[in-house]
Amino acid sequence: MKITEPTPGAPCWVELGTSDVDAAKVYYRQVFGWRAETDPWEEAGGYTTMYLGGAPVAALTPLYAPGQPTAWTVSFATRDVDALTTAVTEAGGRLLMGPMDVFDLGRFAVLADPEGAVFSLWQARSFAGAAVLSAPGSLGWAELATRDAEAAKDFYTGVFGWTVGTHKDYPQWGIDGADFGGLSALDEFYPDDVRAHWLPYFAVADVDETAARAAESGGMLLVPPTDVPHGPRVAVIRDPQGGSFGIHGAGTEG
Repeated sequence: MKITEPTPGAPCWVELGTSDVDAAKVYYRQVFGWRAETDPWEEAGGYTTMYLGGAPVAALTPLYAPGQPTAWTVSFATRDVDALTTAVTEAGGRLLMGPMDVFDLGRFAVLADPEGAVFSLWQARSFAGAAVLSAPGSLGWAELATRDAEAAKDFYTGVFGWTVGTHKDYPQWGIDGADFGGLSALDEFYPDDVRAHWLPYFAVADVDETAARAAESGGMLLVPPTDVPHGPRVAVIRDPQGGSFGIHGAGTEG
């Protein structure tokens, strides 16, 4: 069983902070067929929601801080941002922004785990998060890449209460029997400058066709379409501004 709707503790939203929002609108429309709608309020700072049909599935934002890299950030749902933020910092994580209210939509915070992997928390009010999950064109999986897998297991199971599978090569994160992501070790084969990070994977109907479209639209294939042993077909892509994301065959995650 996989996560198909916003669930406390599970991924509920994903945002791309990018150096060129307008270019990203075009790119992700070409890759996933997303429609962009930018919030006209000045206070929203150019926040752009991406829709799959009529369903919100992701967002694009300008880079707000000097030196901020173009990158996707995964948000996890919670009933109490403030309490969970305290738990994260007490467990060795760092608070980067918030907690703060976003109009009447909800309350959020941006944090980093002890290894530096950035994620955000979302406490829904009028906006629950992605209206579609694990369907073609939407967020289907979230992968943590880290250099200290055992410390990551201790941190996330302690803070979020996640279960973690016992598979030696690729443990999977879960909630109440529903898996939503995995843990990948940054071993000696990765350059030293590759830091711990969360990587979103979007479900697609055809990995090869989507990867080809992503490359033709100006992206770079970091991992070409590949069959994971006993798992799905996947690819990892870097968009033209440098934001990395994965894709997997819908219905084959886990």
